[in-house]
Amino acid sequence: MRFANKTFGSSAYALLLLSSAFQYVLGASDARSDWPIQSNDLQDQIRWDHYSIIINGKRLFLFGGEMHPFRLPVPELWKDILEKVKAMGMRMISIYTHWGFHAPAPDQIDFSTGAHNLTSFFEMAKEVGLYVLVRPGPYINGELNAGGLALWSTTGAYEELRSNGSAFTEAWTPYQTGMAKLVKPFQLTNGGTVIMYQLENEYDEQWKNVESKIPNPKAVSYMEKLKENAIQNGIVVPSVHNAPNANGRPWSKDYDTVGAGGDVDIYGLDSYVKECGKNNLPFAVSNYHDHFQLVTPNQPSFMPEFQGGAMSPWLSPAGGCAERTGSEFVNFYYRDNIAQRITILNLYMILNLYMIYGGTNWGWLAAPFLGSSYDYGAAIFEDRNIGSKYYEIKNLGLLTRAADELAYTDRIGTGTNYTNNTNIFTTELKNPKTGARFYVLRHVTTSSDSTETFAVNVTTSLGSFYVPEIAPCPKLVGHGGKIFVADFHFGKHTLFYATTEVLTYSVIGERTTLVLWTPTGISGEFYLKNAKKGTLAFSSKGQTAVFDKRDNGVVVGFTQREGVTVLEFDNDVRVVLVDRDTAYRTWVPALTKDPKVPVNKTAIVVGPRFVRSASVHGNTIFVNGDCNNTTDLEVFTSNRVSTIKWNGKRLRTTKTKYGTLKASLQAPAKFSVPKFSSWKSQDSLPEAAMGYSDDGPAWVIANHTTTPSATKGTVPYLFSDEYGFHTGIKLWRGHFPGESGATGVYLDIQGGTAHSWSAFLNGKFLGSYTGDPTVAASNATLSFANVPIFTIQTNVLLVMHDDTGHDQLSAALNPRGILNATLLSSNASITPKFNLWNVAGTAGGSDPSRSTLDPLRSQYNEGGLSAERLGWHLPGFDDSNWSSPSTSPAQGFTGATIRFYRISFSLDVPKGVDASFAFKFTPVDTSNLNYRAFLYVNGYQYGRYYPSIASENVFPDPAGVLNHGGDNVVGLAVWAQTEKGAKVEVELVTRYAVESSFESRFDAKYLQPGWTKERLDYV
Repeated sequence: MRFANKTFGSSAYALLLLSSAFQYVLGASDARSDWPIQSNDLQDQIRWDHYSIIINGKRLFLFGGEMHPFRLPVPELWKDILEKVKAMGMRMISIYTHWGFHAPAPDQIDFSTGAHNLTSFFEMAKEVGLYVLVRPGPYINGELNAGGLALWSTTGAYEELRSNGSAFTEAWTPYQTGMAKLVKPFQLTNGGTVIMYQLENEYDEQWKNVESKIPNPKAVSYMEKLKENAIQNGIVVPSVHNAPNANGRPWSKDYDTVGAGGDVDIYGLDSYVKECGKNNLPFAVSNYHDHFQLVTPNQPSFMPEFQGGAMSPWLSPAGGCAERTGSEFVNFYYRDNIAQRITILNLYMILNLYMIYGGTNWGWLAAPFLGSSYDYGAAIFEDRNIGSKYYEIKNLGLLTRAADELAYTDRIGTGTNYTNNTNIFTTELKNPKTGARFYVLRHVTTSSDSTETFAVNVTTSLGSFYVPEIAPCPKLVGHGGKIFVADFHFGKHTLFYATTEVLTYSVIGERTTLVLWTPTGISGEFYLKNAKKGTLAFSSKGQTAVFDKRDNGVVVGFTQREGVTVLEFDNDVRVVLVDRDTAYRTWVPALTKDPKVPVNKTAIVVGPRFVRSASVHGNTIFVNGDCNNTTDLEVFTSNRVSTIKWNGKRLRTTKTKYGTLKASLQAPAKFSVPKFSSWKSQDSLPEAAMGYSDDGPAWVIANHTTTPSATKGTVPYLFSDEYGFHTGIKLWRGHFPGESGATGVYLDIQGGTAHSWSAFLNGKFLGSYTGDPTVAASNATLSFANVPIFTIQTNVLLVMHDDTGHDQLSAALNPRGILNATLLSSNASITPKFNLWNVAGTAGGSDPSRSTLDPLRSQYNEGGLSAERLGWHLPGFDDSNWSSPSTSPAQGFTGATIRFYRISFSLDVPKGVDASFAFKFTPVDTSNLNYRAFLYVNGYQYGRYYPSIASENVFPDPAGVLNHGGDNVVGLAVWAQTEKGAKVEVELVTRYAVESSFESRFDAKYLQPGWTKERLDYV
C-alpha cells in the first residue's frame, strides 16, 4: 500500500478510471480458445493462464486478504486472525515481512524471537489450511517507517535506495537470503502452503518510456538481482509483483516484448478507490479489465492489493474512515471486480484485500503521517472483533470458494440491454467449458442508490428468456450489486437460473445442500433441473414458496422473510433460503486442511456469531467458534452424526425431520475490569536539570564533520540515524561557554510530520514546537533573555524532539534530527559556537552490534526518554522507592517537563472466553491539549496520544501484551509542552467478550522480558 502517488497519468486515467455517471464498455468480450497454460520451469504444481491460477491441476478463484504479523506482536493471536480469514471463504493470506523489523543492524537477522518467528506463522497457515503469498520487499511501504526499509540503511551511506548499487545490494542481501531460506520448506512444492513470492513492491521503474518500451537498466538489474537471490536460495513458486498504478506496466512478461528483463511470473495491479480525508467520486468504477488485457493477457487478472479499507492519517475523524469502505462498499466493488474477471483477488481472479486485518503501529512502526492505529477500517478490527463488513465479505467469499466455474470465465457482454430497466448495468461472464453464466448487476449510474425493480434476460441451456416468471421481480437497492447465475452446476445438479444470490453449497453424502440468500422483503426465483417435486420442510418465520412443475424441473418463487427456510426436492437436493442477516450467521467450516476446501469436505452451520472450524468423529460433529449471547445453533452434516460438541462441550442435540441437528448456545461468563487509582510517578526529564552528566553509555558525542546524506546542515552534523538512534524521542545536549556572548539560538529540526520538540537552557524552559500534521521540519528562534547565562561554567542547551518516523520512497533518506543549531548574539562582531554536542536515544542503539537492549520487542519499541532507557516501562522494575500514593495522570502536573506514571493491576478473564481491551484517554482540561502521552503495557509502547494533533484516543491492547489471567504493569510518559502542564484521564475498557474455543488467557511471559540491571548504565 502507498500513501502518495496514487493518481493515474492522463492517458491511463482516461482508460482506467471512469466517472460515476458512466459504465465501462471497452473490451466486452475476451473469448478465445487458445490461451496457453504456463509455468516457471522451476516446478509444475502451480501453473496459470489467462483465466486463473491452477494448483495441482485444479483451477481456483483465489480470494485472499493481507495481514502483517509484525503489527500483532503476539504469535498466539495470529491463528485467531487466520481462522477468521478462512471462515470468510478465503483461500489465501498475504503478508508483508519487514526488513527493518527483522534486521535491526547490518549484521543481525532475527527470524525466531517473539513476533519475528515467521516459522510459527507458516506452520499456522498450513494447520488452518490457507495458501500464503509472501511479500518480503526489501521495500514494502505499508504506511511504515521508511516503508519497511532497515532504518540503518537510510543515512545515505548505502547510496541510492531500491537500486542496483553495490552498497544497497550488500545491505539487503542477508535479509533477502534469510527470508528465501526460511520460506523454502513452506512452499507448496515442499508440502507447505506458500504459493507465490513477491519481488519488491510498487516499483514501476522498468521503463524509461513505457509506451516505446525503452528499458531502465538500473531498475532491471535491481529486479534481476532480487529474482536471482530468491531462486538461488530455494524459491521455486511463481514470482509476482504489485504495480502501484496503471501507468508503469512494469515487470510483465506479456508486455515486455523487447526482452528488457526483470520480469516476474505473474503481474499484479493494486487499486484504492476511496481514501480517508479525500473527496472521492462516489462509487466510481475503473476499467481494470482492459488494463489486464493490454498488459498481461496471458496471465490471470491479479490484484495483490485491492482496497479492503482506508488508513486514517492524523487529520482523520475519530475512529477513522471505516464507513467509507463498509458493507455497501464491499457489496458494490467486490462484485464489480468479479464482473471484470479478476480471479486472484487479494482482493481479483486472484484478488487480495489490503487489509483484511490491519493491527497496530505499536512503538514507532508507523510512517510520519499515521498514529498508533492501523485498524484500516478492515473487516477484522484492530481488536480482532468482526462486524457487518466482515460478514458481507464472507457472503461473497463463500460463493467464490464453492463456485469452481467462476475461475474459468470469459466476459462476453456488458450493457443496459440485459434487463427491462435501463438504469441497470449488467456484465455477463460465461464458463467456456461448462456453459455456466454469471450476471453481475449494478446501477448504470454508479453513484445512484435508487431502488430499481427489473427482470433480467438470461441465456440457459433451455434458451434465452426473461426471469422471473412466477415471482415478483427482484430489486436492486442502494449502492449494491448482485450476482445471478444460469446453468450453474453444484455437485451433480444444475440451476437453470436464479434471481437470488448463491451463498454456498455443500455435498454431504448423497445429498447436496444449496444455500441462497436474498434481502428481507425482496423476491427471488430459481429453476432446479431434473426435480419433479419440491416441498417446504421448515420455515422459522412462516415463509411460503410457490413450486411450479416444468418439463425439465421445478421453478420456485418466494419473497424472503427473516430466518431460515428449508426446501426439499425429490432429486436429493435441499435448498436453504436465508435473508442477509441470517446469511451473515451462516458458516461453511472445512472438514479438511486442504486450502481448496472441496465442497464434499464441508458442513453448514447456522446461528453463531462466528464458527472457526469443524470436524466429524464417529457420530459427533465438533464445532469450534464464538458466541456472544444465547442463540440457536443448526448444523447441516452427515446423517450418521447425531451429536454436536461446541467448543468441546456436548450439547443437548435434537434432529429435525429434514435431517439437520439443532441445539442452543449460552452467553459468555461475565467479568469486570479494574478501575485505576493507585498510580506512582516520577520526573522523567533529569537531562534538563543543572548538574546532570551526559557521560556514559546512554550518550554519544555528536561530532561528525562529514555526512553521507545529501542534506547539509550545521557542523557537526546532528542527524540521529548516523549515531545509531533511529526511533522515538532523541535528546540533544549542546554545550557552549559562558564567554561566548550568546543571546539566543536558532533551531531547525526535522522529525517528520506531526513531530514536536521542547528546548531548555540550564534547566529553564525556553519553548516548544507543539506539532502540525502537515509539517515535517520546523524552526524557531529562541531568546535567552529570561534565562541566566553562566559566565564561568558551561551552559547546556537541551533539545528534546520526537521522530514520528522516516519518510517513504526515496525520501526515506531525509535525515531526522537537528538540521541547524546556531547560537545568536546581539553583538555582530561575536560568533558564539557550541563546543560539544551529545545525543541520547534508544538504549543500546549506539552499539552497532546491538541496536537495542530489548531485541524481542525490537528497536521500534522505544526511544531515548530516561524512563525508557532506565526501563521504568518494563515488568520487574522496582518502583518501591517512588512516592505512593502520588498524583494520578488525571490530577496531572504543571510545568513543561515529562512525568512518568506506573500502575500495576490484575485481570481475571474466565477460561473459555476471548476478550479484548483498550486504554481510553480523555483530556481533563480541553483548553490545554499541548501535551503528548506514550502508553506502555508490560513493556510495549502501545499508544501515542497526541490530543493537539489527532482525534485518536482509544488504544486496543492485544492479549499477550496485556495478561488476561495475571499481573500487568502499565506505564505512561506524559510530555507537557507548555508551562500549563498536563492532565489526562486513562481508563481500561472492554471492547468485546465472547465464549470461544480461542482463549485470550494464556501465558505470554516469554513475550514480556523484564527489567535488567544493565539499564542502570543508561542514566
